Amino acid sequence: MDWDSGLYDQKHAFVAEYGKELLSYVPDNLEQAILDVGCGSGTLTVQLAKLGARVVGVDSSEEMIARAKNILPEAEFCICDALNMPFTAEFDVIFSNAVFHWIKDHDALLKAIYRAMRDNGKLICEFGGSRNIAKIEAAFACAYAETGRDYHSEFNFPEVKTFSGLLEKNGFKIELIYDFDRPTPLSDGKMGLRNWLRQFFASELQVVSGAELEYILRKVEGLTRHELWNGHEWRADYRRLRAIACK
Repeated sequence: MDWDSGLYDQKHAFVAEYGKELLSYVPDNLEQAILDVGCGSGTLTVQLAKLGARVVGVDSSEEMIARAKNILPEAEFCICDALNMPFTAEFDVIFSNAVFHWIKDHDALLKAIYRAMRDNGKLICEFGGSRNIAKIEAAFACAYAETGRDYHSEFNFPEVKTFSGLLEKNGFKIELIYDFDRPTPLSDGKMGLRNWLRQFFASELQVVSGAELEYILRKVEGLTRHELWNGHEWRADYRRLRAIACK
């Protein structure tokens, strides 16, 4: 997916805002090395930089990394796929917010994280869990089909049991893992849902013409209005999975 870093920061700042709660799980140790996997535009990397001696941010988006470097020029940043990170036993903490659901192969991901982590290191992560955005995805699939196209989800929203099994298989000891509902207000009033769709379904929408695009956006709004629109803002049906685990 091509990320519009400006749109992301302006319209979807809630992603990083919710991620700030995860920072409370980072150990109190200013000598530690921290890796921010899927750092995006660096909003949370800035906070992580206050919690360790070395902080590295990685992301597959060149545009996001460029923005992050402008925000935090003193930190290290690397453009790379999370499955192919060039690190071996370098980090005490590996942190990730709202990223793992974009990665199809969680087994390979956890192997890469384990490899990058020092002994007794800690993984702190949160991402979309089972049934995340279920209402939005169902509505989008319906609207997309009406334009003669099939929707194939790019997301990986696992059950707690599934992700727990992968953590244990890959050598992690689980300290905490659970999922929870997080109805999430979308900014910009009536435009909130369509802004969200343009960002997070960008791959599907880039092949749609102007008239068809407007039809899809209106259709999704219509199908979800009863449950997700409260009269002044849209609330996305987010469901998150949070895990803390040690190597």
